[in-house]
Amino acid sequence: MQWEGFLSYRVKVAKAGEAYTVIGYKGKQVRDQIHSADVVAAFLEFAANPRCGEVYNLGGGRANSASVLECLERLGDLLGRKVAWAYQEQARVGDHICYITNMAKFRRDFPNWRMEWSLERILRRMTLGEG
Repeated sequence: MQWEGFLSYRVKVAKAGEAYTVIGYKGKQVRDQIHSADVVAAFLEFAANPRCGEVYNLGGGRANSASVLECLERLGDLLGRKVAWAYQEQARVGDHICYITNMAKFRRDFPNWRMEWSLERILRRMTLGEG
């Protein structure tokens, strides 16, 4: 099974110089990304002022979203070479075309929380160890 939806898997394949398999939707499926440091910071904000029974979405939001093909292009730019990829027409069962987290409720309830890791910074750290 290929872990098509995970950014870390894309980076691993790109860095190894292997061909990445884009699965369905012509590679235009969009996901948002959030760094673990931003997740921990969100947990700390919640722990400092818990709101029992509330449910929140947590993710990278629109600013940290990109399609599979956009991520492969950004990785290629960072690595200084094109990332090889192949296409599998049949989408994975249960896959969705676009997911971007709506962070409005969390941001409203925890206005001191700020996302520190942009998608570019995440990619630079994962590929080049920078950031």
